[in-house]
Amino acid sequence: MTVQKATVGGVISEGLFCDSIMLGWSGGGKGVAAQLPYRFEIGSSPPSSKPRKEEEEKPEEPVIKPAEGLYEKKLTKEEKKKLAEERRKAKRAAKEASKLEAENEKVDTVL
Repeated sequence: MTVQKATVGGVISEGLFCDSIMLGWSGGGKGVAAQLPYRFEIGSSPPSSKPRKEEEEKPEEPVIKPAEGLYEKKLTKEEKKKLAEERRKAKRAAKEASKLEAENEKVDTVL
């Protein structure tokens, strides 16, 4: 199995989750992601057997900001009604403007 850097859903992905069975380890649940201690470097080959948990200090993890547009606030019914009314008014105004323009063109062609 080769893991390559790729773009998945517009986000750069540099790996995948494997369970114990995929790695050939005994023990562990099927479909449960295997976790390695921090002493293993990212991108290195997995150990041949499941490592034992040891007390290690976790390195400080970087703060990940959520992507823009993710978890946007949903509009209330009142807000939705207000937006719909604004759209209707804008549509009516555009329709009136096009009618006036058409009438002006008729008058210009008659003269």
